[in-house]
Amino acid sequence: MDIELPSGLRNAAPSDWRLLGEITGEAFETDPVNMWIFGNQHALSPTFSILAQANYLKHGICHLAGDGGAAMWIESQNRQELGPWATLRIVSNLLRRGSQGSIARALKAGAAMDAHHPKEPHLYLFTIGTRKANRGQGLGKLMMAPMKAAADKARLPCYLENSNPMNTGFYQSHGFERMKLFEVGPGSPPLEAMWREPRAAD
Repeated sequence: MDIELPSGLRNAAPSDWRLLGEITGEAFETDPVNMWIFGNQHALSPTFSILAQANYLKHGICHLAGDGGAAMWIESQNRQELGPWATLRIVSNLLRRGSQGSIARALKAGAAMDAHHPKEPHLYLFTIGTRKANRGQGLGKLMMAPMKAAADKARLPCYLENSNPMNTGFYQSHGFERMKLFEVGPGSPPLEAMWREPRAAD
């Protein structure tokens, strides 16, 4: 993909896996779906760090806005199943830091997300978020802009699962529309599957 990064945004390096996880974990501390899965905040950053290192830094596109914002994307054809070592690390993390039943809930959530994931080619936004101290500074817009432009240039739709209804307006402002709501497990808060069609150049 042809991605032009604006000032203030950089490509994450392999050594940034912990930073990606820390920012993302802080961004999702009050997220309804993630709280349902993990049961507390302690398992969030380590889990996202493992996913960043094992998957999104290797096969996807990860950006950092200084120390305050992080985003993880991947082209649909590059999505990979999590390998046995990364899976073991996540299970170990949930045993130590997650609440009772978090492993089973995480497995159900992953299966549900896979079942609802679109089959046609697209650019998948796995996570985007900022630290609490950096909210309201336009970092979300900064991280969205180059990827929307690259997707439009490549004529690729974009897909995400919104796990917090407070963020629906933000995603809608960037051209995403609701496809459906679905649960990731019995009694879970809903995930909002959202889709953005590529836009013609102005």
